[in-house]
Amino acid sequence: MYRHIRELQFTSKPEKPDALYAMKFQEILGGQYGEMTVMMQYLWQGFSCRMPGKYKDMIMDIGSEEIGHVEMLTTMLARLLEGAPAEVTADAVSGNPVLAAVIGGMNPQQAIVAGGGPMPTNSQGVPWNAGYIVASGNLLTDFRSNLAAEGQSRLQTSRLMGMTDDPGVREMLAFNLARDTFHQQQWELGIQQLIEDGFTDGIEDSHAELENEEQNCTFWSLNPGSTADEGLWATGTTKSGKQIEFLRDAAPATDDEGILPPPDPKLFATYDGSLGKGKPGDA
Repeated sequence: MYRHIRELQFTSKPEKPDALYAMKFQEILGGQYGEMTVMMQYLWQGFSCRMPGKYKDMIMDIGSEEIGHVEMLTTMLARLLEGAPAEVTADAVSGNPVLAAVIGGMNPQQAIVAGGGPMPTNSQGVPWNAGYIVASGNLLTDFRSNLAAEGQSRLQTSRLMGMTDDPGVREMLAFNLARDTFHQQQWELGIQQLIEDGFTDGIEDSHAELENEEQNCTFWSLNPGSTADEGLWATGTTKSGKQIEFLRDAAPATDDEGILPPPDPKLFATYDGSLGKGKPGDA
């Protein structure tokens, strides 16, 4: 069950409309790393969480906050599109603010499809899709994805802040940036808490049976002259305490050349018969 409070989490009022900026602003709403993605990602992880208690509650708290962020961004978008910038094109369009906005840079779909309002799309008008979200049921793996998602969100929010001098927009983006920063830290601390509480991803616990022991501590260097061996990822020990081996100018670990099997003649794949079956079309 959800309750809706009329007040936004934070003020979402631009100083003046800006239809061109509204098109850019769509990215942090409906883009791959926009607020719609983290909202659905966290809620879906929360819905799917099989452990009642602090982990599920934390996921649902952050996911619920993200619903509010989507509302804030859609409100800001509607206000950026309000009235539209008719200054340059007023004479050409006889004072029609909607047409002026489209000519001035508004995404035409914001006018034609959404009636001058926000859309669940990215800055290029590509619709948001559920393929952006990660919700595996494995909290450690999911929290790592969440950490990356918040990092991308912070980056894009920061870039958008540099594309406007509107104090109202910048104030709201500063709030969102702060929340992204703290959410990123929350997921990082969540990873730490899971490990302290003894929850791994389950795969690591069974690596002796599942993994090739020779390859879970080897850095393959495939770039001649690589200096990758200067980093922590190629020196010292792995997180599990194994000595890392740097394999310079790595050679194949097999003589398997990856030759594919002969095709089914009925599928008409290009084939010269060299693998023992007739060419497509042969009787």
